Amino acid sequence: MTDKIRLIIDTDPGQDDAAAILMAHGLAKRGLVDFMALTVVAGNVGLHHTANNARIICDWAGEKAFPVYAGAAKPLLRSLVTAEEVHGKTGLDGVELHQPECPLQPVHAVPYLIDTLRKADDASITICPIGPLTNIAQAITLAPDIVRAIKNIVLMGGNYFEAGNVSPAAEFNFYVDPHAAQIVLQSGAPITVLPLDVTHKACITTPRMDVLRKQNNTNGKRLANILQSYERFDTQKFGLEGGPLHDPCAIACAVFPELFKGKNCHVAVETQSELTMGACVVDWWGTTGKPANVNWITEVDADKMFAELAKSIEVLP
Repeated sequence: MTDKIRLIIDTDPGQDDAAAILMAHGLAKRGLVDFMALTVVAGNVGLHHTANNARIICDWAGEKAFPVYAGAAKPLLRSLVTAEEVHGKTGLDGVELHQPECPLQPVHAVPYLIDTLRKADDASITICPIGPLTNIAQAITLAPDIVRAIKNIVLMGGNYFEAGNVSPAAEFNFYVDPHAAQIVLQSGAPITVLPLDVTHKACITTPRMDVLRKQNNTNGKRLANILQSYERFDTQKFGLEGGPLHDPCAIACAVFPELFKGKNCHVAVETQSELTMGACVVDWWGTTGKPANVNWITEVDADKMFAELAKSIEVLP
């Protein structure tokens, strides 16, 4: 890798979001990314909590002046659905939380995204949305010209070969704001999707948690505690070997794409049927003849991905 990846994360923290954000801060310290900002959306919990949590996580990383922008408090058209039963009332079960020192920026996330992308060179900024896609959809709708500056949208969301995790048909992020997901997928931007199909293959097992606990820093142990709390729900509910590292998969794929495999497909999102709201229709075999709009990821080298996560956490305080 020669040039640093210029990275913006759009997030709804969330326990696995915490892992992804800490990983990104570590990747920045390792010289692999230019981590520009966090934009925050309601999702796993309401916007008040997600904005607080994003700033707390930056404090943990030793980045108490990191730019954090609050965005949409609700989906484009639907009522907000949250996931306190997974992430806890605050969104960060498993650790004690403090009042954040990292300030919230006075600008809304959507104008920040538009202004930043309009000033950027063509294909120069990677966006990693790891929550509902409301902020990204609003920015693209208000300013479709910004798509030219996007190098890649590497997002966590959707499902096809795996069953849904919030309904029988849908993954949480796409279910919360299916209309936003459809807008983003139709935007013409280069898009890589990390669906449940791949994130369920990258779990935080007990041996991997032990690697974090044994690190000679605070954040390794802290993250292990957060992920242990989150793991209990997923192992009981879905019978997985551990809690899936959903959101770190997106960060890892943006920086280490060689660890992932997928297929270019046409993908659409259901926005009408309450029965299948947020479900992805993935034209895996090209039966419609529609041009591919997504690189749909299905495979990951989970051991190497976790190794990069662990290396990135290890350089933090």
